[in-house]
Amino acid sequence: MRLLLVEDDNHVAAALSAVLTRHGFDVTHARNGEEALRALVPESDGFGVVLLDLGLPDQDGYEVCGKIRKRTSTPVIMVTARSDVRSRIHGLNLGADDYVVKPYDTGELLARIHAVSRRTAHEESAQTADSLLHLGPMRIELPTRQVSVDGSVVQLTRKEFDLLALLAQRPGVVFRREQIISEVWQTSWEGTGRTLEVHVASLRAKLRLPALIETVRGVGYRLVAPAA
Repeated sequence: MRLLLVEDDNHVAAALSAVLTRHGFDVTHARNGEEALRALVPESDGFGVVLLDLGLPDQDGYEVCGKIRKRTSTPVIMVTARSDVRSRIHGLNLGADDYVVKPYDTGELLARIHAVSRRTAHEESAQTADSLLHLGPMRIELPTRQVSVDGSVVQLTRKEFDLLALLAQRPGVVFRREQIISEVWQTSWEGTGRTLEVHVASLRAKLRLPALIETVRGVGYRLVAPAA
């Protein structure tokens, strides 16, 4: 798999590139946001994953993430020292697929890269059901992956849509956390649990329906159909 590593520290990039290469990745190193965006021009050979450090010298990492998402659907894993939920939600809202908080274990990073690539391959090969869901003021178009509330389109990331669609197809049914992670993230890796919590929080904020997804303590989540 080709991987774009966006990292301004050459020593860190060299060490990480060596590890990734030993695990079968073809690594391209970009030292700043501008180099990363040039590497992602449409006519270039596709990358399987972008590993984006947020501490870049020329542009804010979040800004670079937003620009990447506008020009390609390549999965983006953010690398950040910011561990608060708000920062993570902001990154996911900009289109990041996952995040790793510094300092991180190399094994964890590799697991997240493989998990993201598996999810993307699964999505590309899956057939989207021809269906339309109406839940109160919310409309979910499964074929086009479009969601609107009161007629206004809500922009969701791939994983946010997958999570919402899973819950919305069986409103009122409690989905166990393990089941959601298995079906949406295509993995049983325990580290994905925190990512699930962040995605639920992001969905509640974007849809402006805080009671839509109910937490069932100790079990998982369910969608409570809103009134029209």
